[in-house]
Amino acid sequence: MRQRITPAEFLKKNWLLVAILCCIFLAGLYPKLGSKEGPLKTEYSVKYGAVSLMFFISGFSLKTDSIFYTFKQYKLHLFIQLFTFLLVPIYTQLFVKFLSMFGINGWVLKGLITVSCMPPPVSSAVILTRAAQGNETAAIFNSVVGSFLGIIITPILLLFNLGSTTIVPLFGTVLQLTVSVILPLLAGQLIKVFTNFRGHRIPFGTISQCALLFVIYTTFCDTFLVPETGLSALDVIFTIFSVLLLQIALILLSFKLSNSMRKLFTSADVIAMVFCSTHKSLTLGIPILRIMFHGYSHLSQISLPLLVYHPTQIILGGLMVPQLKDWLHSQKKRKLPV
Repeated sequence: MRQRITPAEFLKKNWLLVAILCCIFLAGLYPKLGSKEGPLKTEYSVKYGAVSLMFFISGFSLKTDSIFYTFKQYKLHLFIQLFTFLLVPIYTQLFVKFLSMFGINGWVLKGLITVSCMPPPVSSAVILTRAAQGNETAAIFNSVVGSFLGIIITPILLLFNLGSTTIVPLFGTVLQLTVSVILPLLAGQLIKVFTNFRGHRIPFGTISQCALLFVIYTTFCDTFLVPETGLSALDVIFTIFSVLLLQIALILLSFKLSNSMRKLFTSADVIAMVFCSTHKSLTLGIPILRIMFHGYSHLSQISLPLLVYHPTQIILGGLMVPQLKDWLHSQKKRKLPV
């Protein structure tokens, strides 16, 4: 007989998902508080506050030998980057051809193709990988590398897939990634290696996840303040459904492919691969779209799929974390490589 799960046990196991839903609810109540124009100054408190804090904690928590080992995992890195920049755009093109048969707004379809060309984010994939006890070092490495590659590859993909491209603000993007990701990561690692401070009693995991929740809250505040898109209610519903369907398909494809290569990858690797290869960056994506489609009357329509994709990947990630943790533990019991 299956044991019944109490509400307290459910909350303990799925607290991250519940917290994400609470963030969405609070953002919907008063989105101006956490928006870019709001009093929380999210252009600084998120980019150089919450994100930097997450990567500082990651740098402090990572084992130095695991970092060196990660550099040698070229097959894992190759899988993630090829999936992100090659397989996702190809699959999305086929998916869009299928959707076009149902008369979905053509600008929304262009937006879906644009999303597929985007690089991975540098925050959500890492924190969700850590929450699911996956290979956090590999997630950090590929998120950072993917973001840098995106500066060059994303415009080329947009040119190839849409016939349009833009010049990504190279210096500004590199500077932002360096200040908010690489320097905090290095600072955390240097403190760990060269000082006696170990921070055993500090709940780094909880702090890091709270920082992620703040990022999620401010993201939804901005999403709720998006002006009218010029789309009908049916178009918006189709967009949400299409993005959800696309993400689920990509997650399943990434999991099946990576898990089928268990001779090459551990269970912890598979978790990192699933999150890093299917997540897309809103932080880099929106500036690219604003530069590329500056002055277009359809900019909001093209942006909508990316605005939907970002929170959807966070919600799906929150749903997946407890399932992936259970799967990881089941692999341990079967004495498979984890």
